[in-house]
Amino acid sequence: MTDKLTAVPPSAGAAAPHHEPWSAPEPAPPAGRLRRAAVPLGVLAGVVSAFAYVGAVDPNTPGHYPVCPLLKYTGIYCPGCGGLRSAHAVAHGDIGAALGLNALAVAAYVLFAVGWAVWLSRTLRGRPFEIRLRPAYWWAIGAVALFFSVARNLPFGSALAP
Repeated sequence: MTDKLTAVPPSAGAAAPHHEPWSAPEPAPPAGRLRRAAVPLGVLAGVVSAFAYVGAVDPNTPGHYPVCPLLKYTGIYCPGCGGLRSAHAVAHGDIGAALGLNALAVAAYVLFAVGWAVWLSRTLRGRPFEIRLRPAYWWAIGAVALFFSVARNLPFGSALAP
């Protein structure tokens, strides 16, 4: 006599293929890969469009972009001050100028590029992509941004100011 919970219906028996946990998944057809890559490619299109716009519309010319309110009202550079000018320099291939305008933003551009490449690679292979950071990492990121903000406003960190 079989238990009702462990009995397998006759129609579900041998029809399902058996996959070993260590076997590689079968390659997806090209249309499936393109469909899976749609979101990362859409994000890339948005980022490239934003960089193209900032590259075409110079942030060094007044009136095209809003002024940083913290800088306008207090004279203090925030972590993002110089970020648009830095993006403009990157769009024109001047990495040295970009680092001088906002080194933290350039580091963020590089981290984004690496993260995006990993995202696309995992997506094309049919694997999930998620960024899981422990709270200590979030605190470290905040501490770096805070140190960068304070240092660029002090005389010894004037090289970090835009």
